[in-house]
Amino acid sequence: MATADRLYPCAPHPLHSILLAGSVPLFLGALLSDIAYSSSQHIQWSNFASWLIAGALVFAGLAILCGIIGLFRTDGRHGRALLSLALLVVTWILGFINALIHAKDAWAIMPTAVILSVVVTILACLAAWFGLALERTGGAK
Repeated sequence: MATADRLYPCAPHPLHSILLAGSVPLFLGALLSDIAYSSSQHIQWSNFASWLIAGALVFAGLAILCGIIGLFRTDGRHGRALLSLALLVVTWILGFINALIHAKDAWAIMPTAVILSVVVTILACLAAWFGLALERTGGAK
């Protein structure tokens, strides 16, 4: 009887999944707060965005740590895990720059804050997509 290797989803550690997925809504909330600030000029929206970015950076930083640890757990199949980790590192760096931009005067952050928030949110979504869709071969034969 011939057997063939099948692709099965290889779920990352549950803590890594929570941290990776948790940064996405925080970065998205910061983007929505920046959009709300650009249309209303209420300074509180800028403050909301700053706090959401800070929370997202904590989640993303811990997800990076889990991703580095997870690289040692994979059986030589680092493709998507490494791509997710690289995207997450770039997300964290640009998110940190976005946090520094948000530290300026409220109106001085426009339009850079919105542009960076869009880029960081897209990168966070891509990192979560690749990080939560890892594959491995094997299984029951």
